[in-house]
Amino acid sequence: MFRTVIFGLLVMVTLFSCSSMRPLNFTSDKPVASSPSVTRSPVQNNKKEVKFLNNISVETEPSSGKKTVASESAAYKESALDVNTYSNRSSSLEKASNLQLKYAILLNTEVEQLQDNSLLEHIDEWYGTRYRYGGTTKSGIDCSAFVQAIYLSAFAVALPRTARDQYRNSRIVSATEMKTGDLVFFNTTGGISHVGIYLQNNKFVHASTSYGVTISDMFDPYYLRRFIGVGRIEKPEVKIK
Repeated sequence: MFRTVIFGLLVMVTLFSCSSMRPLNFTSDKPVASSPSVTRSPVQNNKKEVKFLNNISVETEPSSGKKTVASESAAYKESALDVNTYSNRSSSLEKASNLQLKYAILLNTEVEQLQDNSLLEHIDEWYGTRYRYGGTTKSGIDCSAFVQAIYLSAFAVALPRTARDQYRNSRIVSATEMKTGDLVFFNTTGGISHVGIYLQNNKFVHASTSYGVTISDMFDPYYLRRFIGVGRIEKPEVKIK
């Protein structure tokens, strides 16, 4: 009984001493001392904040202003170029013939990039003609006869009948110097066995055994593997009166 009374008194003393303690004020992990030497006046704090803000404004405002003007100028020039380009292209498309639009699509190029519309007119007369070995007419034609017919009508040049003889009668040039009207030769069945006419943008026209007179790509894996070389036929100069 006596021990119980003693224990109760000790608990009451402990609770009374805890409630009478003042809580400490903390600004960080350590309690702030109330020493006068550490205390800072509001005036001093204000001065430091103003100085900090002034430093930022002086360093950033001039450079940001210049960048804005430069970017706006560049954007204006770019938009002006886009408008001019679109206007020029629209004008070219309006003036383009159906033939030009057709071959611009087939050659995967722009209408204004077509180099020889006269040649395209002669090609278009044969375009889609079916292939026939030994054929020379629009009911069926082979590759060398097609090249022979185009050179005669478009350039007034008579070529030999076979692809092999056409190769022998042409001047061999580098593929990097290839230009519109050059002959391109392939080995499809042994030796020089296929010929076409180079147009532009890596495209050539020929009488294909599968599709007849059509336009194909030089970088088609089938033709790339069988490519032999480029032949150039000297064409008479057209005199302008």
